[in-house]
Amino acid sequence: MNKAITDGIVFMPQPFAIGLDQWSREDGRPGSDTYANAADSAFVPADQDFGGALELQKTQSVQRLRYMGETPILPGCYLQIRVRIKAIAGNLPSVRIAAFAGGAGGVALSGVTVTGPQVALTTYGDVVEVTAIVGTGTRTGVDMAWGRAAIFGHFGLDLTGPSGGVVRIDDIVIEDVSRFFLRDVISTVDVRDYGALGNGVADDHAAFEAADTAAEGREIIVPAGQYVLGQSTTIQSRIRFEGTVEMPDAAILALTKNFDLPAYIDAFGDSELAFKKAYQALLNNPDHVTLDLAGRKVSLRAPVDMAAAVVNRTTYNQRHVIQNGQISVFPGPAWETEVMTSQASYDIANSKRLTNVTNVANIPVGALIEGNGVGREVYVTAKNVAAQRLDISQPLFDAAGTQVYTFRRFKYLLDFSGFEDVSRMVVSEVDFQCTGDCSGVLLPPQGSANHFRDCFFTRPKDRGITSHGEGDQGMMIDRCQFISNEGPLLSTERRSIGFNSNANDLKIRDNRVVLFRHFAVMAGSSSIISGNHVFQGDSATNGVRAAGLVLTRINNRGTITGNYIDNCFVEWVNEHDAEPGFASEFSFSALSITDNVFLASDMAPWFTFLVVKPHGAGHFLDGMTVTGNTFRTIGTITRVEAVDTSFADLDYDRVRNVTFADNSFHNVDIPVTTPLVMQHTQASAASTWVVEPAPRLPFGAWAQGVESVMAVGPLRNAADAVIHASPYFEAQQGPNKDRINLRWPSPVAGSVILRLRIDDPL
Repeated sequence: MNKAITDGIVFMPQPFAIGLDQWSREDGRPGSDTYANAADSAFVPADQDFGGALELQKTQSVQRLRYMGETPILPGCYLQIRVRIKAIAGNLPSVRIAAFAGGAGGVALSGVTVTGPQVALTTYGDVVEVTAIVGTGTRTGVDMAWGRAAIFGHFGLDLTGPSGGVVRIDDIVIEDVSRFFLRDVISTVDVRDYGALGNGVADDHAAFEAADTAAEGREIIVPAGQYVLGQSTTIQSRIRFEGTVEMPDAAILALTKNFDLPAYIDAFGDSELAFKKAYQALLNNPDHVTLDLAGRKVSLRAPVDMAAAVVNRTTYNQRHVIQNGQISVFPGPAWETEVMTSQASYDIANSKRLTNVTNVANIPVGALIEGNGVGREVYVTAKNVAAQRLDISQPLFDAAGTQVYTFRRFKYLLDFSGFEDVSRMVVSEVDFQCTGDCSGVLLPPQGSANHFRDCFFTRPKDRGITSHGEGDQGMMIDRCQFISNEGPLLSTERRSIGFNSNANDLKIRDNRVVLFRHFAVMAGSSSIISGNHVFQGDSATNGVRAAGLVLTRINNRGTITGNYIDNCFVEWVNEHDAEPGFASEFSFSALSITDNVFLASDMAPWFTFLVVKPHGAGHFLDGMTVTGNTFRTIGTITRVEAVDTSFADLDYDRVRNVTFADNSFHNVDIPVTTPLVMQHTQASAASTWVVEPAPRLPFGAWAQGVESVMAVGPLRNAADAVIHASPYFEAQQGPNKDRINLRWPSPVAGSVILRLRIDDPL
């Protein structure tokens, strides 16, 4: 770049032949004394070396010569002042380039260098060239670095040393030598040209923003060095870092044109810090929607407190994306689970709170709660130290009174618990490499429509995704892989869980889940679980299996469709109910399990694929559809469904609207269905036929009703005469109420096909 050529800027002083009234013997400012008509100076028109030249006798201790014209100083433009001089007679002086540095309003800049290197004249008649370079930036080779405040200069020279000598000076040359410093003369801007020092001490914020203003589409270069940015800095141009920056935690670095993780790694020199600062920028600049990790690996020494990385926000409800990279662990004590015990009281009247909690200050938010009567996946959502209380994510089913609880605070790669609300967050194509040292993601306490897609949760120590509040409302988990760290263990020894949820409306689709204790513990309702492959087998023969899906909302309103459920089962419970006995709620209702593939091998013969487990008496099935599924085992099981009566049985007299039909059974001793179509043959004439549909009725339920009875061929009396008659039925017969009596007007024999149900007509 040459401003004289590209912009027509005049740097060259007037030649001495024009007149010496433009040459000051002071600092060059208007009104200063000049060399015009001075006794110690004269213009020599025909010097043998110089042509026209200024002849000057040194009469002062420092003899100054300054051009009175204002030579402009521009950021990024470097000027070389060049003087050719020779001694003629008398004492031999020394010479140096010198200048007046002018700022706004014509005032002199303080604290800047205004002289170049000094050269001694040693021989009469020898031509000596003296040079110096001036510019705004501190660069190697720049003799006078004036910073961004410089606007103009009065340039010339100083004669120092002994007085009395006579010298001749050729016309002074000032030329643009920016080409010496610019690597790409058209497309780059160097922050040093705008005053950046990169010394790790000075605040270079203003220089960075000035370089950005001047860039106008060119790329900004940050050379090697440590640049302090003392406040938030926004760069609207592309920027390339060779040096690194340091900033206060609260200061934001917004890289608008190349907002991706590699740029922040280059800027901060550390992937962990870079990720935090990039996430901070993501939530603080409307120009940023996606933080692209660009395939880079972020290695963490400790859990990332995502809220602490964005100290100026407690909520964020705009769509934002973190995508395409890997987050991994440096193992160490920072990842160790915090375990503590504390006595607390529980009152079902305030079902989501523990009170009178000892040492409450030491119990962290997000800790898992364990104790008598505590269901699975109950967490601390908030605490009030002054009131000695903890708010918890779910009610406890049998914990009224005071007891000692255990609290386990798992450590997560990304911990959002410090926020109040984060919604519409998308995490896409990120591999959470937990390596058995930590868990994956802890969601915020509130949030909606957060989305994990095409991610890997690889070997989490405890949890893949945890919700300790309702940050999972409407959460979507699509096409992710959950790969356990507990594969070699028996299923009953595993403790890790893929994810849990507390809120409603989840979409869990097309995931692959390998060898966890449970894939999901879901406390909410109205969720869609489809297309997942969940397998949880182990090496044991006749092994015990664990639930793949645990549903804890009895009025579920959800669907489980098109999944591959392998060596695990669906468990429907009400362990998150402070009063688990039936009162006036909907009971176990509104669940659809359709078109799934169920497979098991090497399992105990009493294994079942569907388990209903009421934690209190009086509950019943009220709206359940199990259709189109394939149940297959390698080895044989008795049946595919069961009621776990560890706490209570169902009330079979209140079962309503249950369809268990059109399924296929392979290596299952007792295939079940409702409505059940069966044939009954009465060999000898009788007025009461006892029909025994058990044990083919699902869940060991009662025979509640008969939809139809159709005779197969003629009915005959004891005399072998054909009888035309129809029966009525009596339900709930026998000691287990699983029989039907058909009552005929008179004794008959024959065969009928019946369609029976386990539920009452609606």
